[in-house]
Amino acid sequence: MRVEDLTKTLDHSVLAPDATAEDVGRACDEDRELHVAALCSYPAFVPLMSERLRGCDVRVCSVVDFPGGDSGRAAKCAEAERAVDEGAHELDVVMDYRSMLAGDFVAVRDELRAVVRAVRSRAANGGRGGVLVKVIIEAPLMDDKLKRLACHIVEDVGADYAKTCTGVGTAACVHDVELMRDALPEGVGVEAAGGLRTLEDVQEMIGAGAARVGTSSAPAVLAELAELNGEI
Repeated sequence: MRVEDLTKTLDHSVLAPDATAEDVGRACDEDRELHVAALCSYPAFVPLMSERLRGCDVRVCSVVDFPGGDSGRAAKCAEAERAVDEGAHELDVVMDYRSMLAGDFVAVRDELRAVVRAVRSRAANGGRGGVLVKVIIEAPLMDDKLKRLACHIVEDVGADYAKTCTGVGTAACVHDVELMRDALPEGVGVEAAGGLRTLEDVQEMIGAGAARVGTSSAPAVLAELAELNGEI
């Protein structure tokens, strides 16, 4: 695999609880050179990312209701709308997985539908074009039947991707990616994220069906591939 074949599969995540503006700024500088798909961080850093990544091919991605997913519909919609207003091209929205685990599936679906509609409306009214909505389902906490149902909800609300997990106490695995890919139609992508740090990790997830892979180690992964190919 060539480095340029992998770059647009990677989302560079800067989601440490103590992440600073300096950390995000440094990631912006790295990613402008690396041409990854997106840089993903907290809503507070969206204006910074939007400014520092302007004019390049790296998309600005903000998490929404991260990592708990249980702030409620109004707060979730407001956070998503603000991120779009401030320049986000993609939103990684945490599903209310606790309600999923409790069996309150209709409430989960209705909340996510409201978020997707709010984002689409905000983007259209602001002349922003398409804003991708990726729903983090926290798959490692669910049994397989519930994972499939979560994927069906993601499809039903019109989101663009289902994402494995937050990586906060959870980690992606091949089984979950394969199951999610099987449960979703072709038009809804799968993103693997959570505990993925090496080139081998990333390649396993792609092989399992992930169209995107989120990792805090994106620069190291690409450097590992470049070295393997004799490019550095």
